[in-house]
Amino acid sequence: MSTPSEDPLQQSVQFLPGGGAQRAELLEKLGIRTVEDLLWKLPRELLDLTEVRQPQQLVEDELQTVRGVVIETESRQLSNGRTLTASLIDCGSDYVRGLFFNQLWIRQKLLPGSNVLFSGKPKRKQARWEFSHPRIQWLDPEDRESHGGLLPKYPLTEGLSQVDLRRLTRTAVEKCAALAPERLPESLRLRLSLPTIGTALRGLHAPRSRADYDAGRKRLVLEDLLEFQLAVAMRKRAWRMQPAAPALPGSAKIDARIRRLFSFSFTPGQDEAIRDITTDLASGQAMHRLLQAEVGAGKTVVAIYALLVAVANGFQAVLMAPTELLANQHWDTIDALLEQSRVERVLLTGTLTAAERREALRRIDSGEAQLVVGTQAVIQADVRFARLGLAVIDEQHRFGVAQRAGFAENGASPHILVMTATPIPRSLCLTAFGDLDLTMIRDLPPGRRAVMTQRITSREQQQRAWDFLRKQIGTGRQAYIVCPKVETESPTARDAAATKVFEYLQRTELSGFRLGLVHGQMDRKERAAIMDRFRDGELNGLVATTVVEVGVDVPNATLMVVLQAERFGLAQLHQLRGRIARGTYQGYCFLFSESTADDAIERLGALESTTDGFTIAEKDFELRGPGDVLGTRQHGDLPLRVANPVRDAATLEEARTAAFDLVESGEFDSPEFAPLKIHVLERFATLFDLPQTG
Repeated sequence: MSTPSEDPLQQSVQFLPGGGAQRAELLEKLGIRTVEDLLWKLPRELLDLTEVRQPQQLVEDELQTVRGVVIETESRQLSNGRTLTASLIDCGSDYVRGLFFNQLWIRQKLLPGSNVLFSGKPKRKQARWEFSHPRIQWLDPEDRESHGGLLPKYPLTEGLSQVDLRRLTRTAVEKCAALAPERLPESLRLRLSLPTIGTALRGLHAPRSRADYDAGRKRLVLEDLLEFQLAVAMRKRAWRMQPAAPALPGSAKIDARIRRLFSFSFTPGQDEAIRDITTDLASGQAMHRLLQAEVGAGKTVVAIYALLVAVANGFQAVLMAPTELLANQHWDTIDALLEQSRVERVLLTGTLTAAERREALRRIDSGEAQLVVGTQAVIQADVRFARLGLAVIDEQHRFGVAQRAGFAENGASPHILVMTATPIPRSLCLTAFGDLDLTMIRDLPPGRRAVMTQRITSREQQQRAWDFLRKQIGTGRQAYIVCPKVETESPTARDAAATKVFEYLQRTELSGFRLGLVHGQMDRKERAAIMDRFRDGELNGLVATTVVEVGVDVPNATLMVVLQAERFGLAQLHQLRGRIARGTYQGYCFLFSESTADDAIERLGALESTTDGFTIAEKDFELRGPGDVLGTRQHGDLPLRVANPVRDAATLEEARTAAFDLVESGEFDSPEFAPLKIHVLERFATLFDLPQTG
């Protein structure tokens, strides 16, 4: 059982008037344990009931709000191919209609009996008021009785009502808002036009006007992002203060020798990336750069170039991948490229025998191995580099700051190049990767065409897609059929399991064609042999799980069918789509999905509408949040208290500018900022591996 704390802000919410043990248990499900947690819990939105009008009070083309109960919501197809969804609400004295074009999903949201606010600029049509695409706010049952005022609307959990939470939060504001620590110096608050923390908390939870609420919310969000960005700026400064990295200059001779290894010319984007990287390598200041590229834009080529510049300068270079599959793929690429070269290279992964590992470690320790490719095995304690000049970390989102720092131990300070083929939204770059300089490759190799993508939602469409696939394969093209899992646990389940789909397609849609099957549970050599047969054209199609997400390049593979596509994330689908049309032929991707869920329709629709990975990344981040976009669900991916980098993108930019100005000017080290600095270190020192001295 909790006991009261001496600090009112750290007191359990159960000791607030109206709290209690049972309510405290419910609040804990929302991450609220203390009074301070309660004060920092942002409302989802603000219900403005100050200007709610009856239908007879409405005026054309002015922004107004009506309140009502949904009577019916219907959709119909229009002659121009668009859809119209109309929702009729009963406002007590009359009915009002809301109209929504091409938004079928709204029908599932505006269910009969729902209590809503419609806000917009109405027009009078046939004796009835109509709102075109009104802003909708859903009311809780208790809000029905509200007759005016501004009501913060909070996230809830079962058993907790808006009235309960509003009452408890207002009590916390009255008792404790004035006690909240003011960590922002007055000079900074005035510069950023922010209210005091006490005023902000009162304005957010008990607003007298919309301006009060907006100012309070801005203060809490900006403070959260500012503290995070101050940690990012301190991390960047800490990198710069490390021992000087070796200067690894390029030259015309080195450039020519490296380019001779490749059978193609580099794209302008690759050349620009190489200029950024070689400038860093030659500077003598440790590089910490993030290289992100569109799928198929050739980031690996740029990474190999950088590795070979380090080797040409007499230093060792290492490439670390997150999985054994990816490490082996990089090794095969590099080994084949350097077949006629004198560069000594070694592969270090967890599957080496004890004797093979000892020999690999000896070669790395002695400096004999100039280029090392491996998994996280390369940063284990017994791995000692003789003269490490450059570390390239692939798919950075699978690793944290600690792994980057792992290369900088033992007094060495190598250059660090982090790279990813998963385009990362700008807002995420400024948070999770904000201490890195950024290079982007957006252009694709010449002749590469955008893949045509279509969502397939009916059995009739599926049949047409298989017909098209058979014709294309008949002309010599090859196809991937991607499944969300390897096997089905239940014999009656309709899961698109790779093993079952492989058997089914051999009997039906693709009978007569040569098919292969690959998945992550297969022996690596067996899987590689099948992939090689596909690459060499011996197989017409490959039924696979997502192991092909990072597969060999097969320029002749132009077709992809993704089964139960709603089970995949947007970024992952884009990555999979990037496996086809890597030559000069047109590519076609079919997303099979019978799901009627709103988020699935929105995700797959986004993939249909664009092939730009950076646009898709922003949409994926908006829909699913950082944990999923980064490919991990670990707690603390983005340890923000109240801010959302997508929703608060403008505030994030403002916070970043202010934070970097403070740290780079040295102002952040002044006594005036000591309380804020101590707090930032308490929050982020471990996560960012920050020196406690700042």
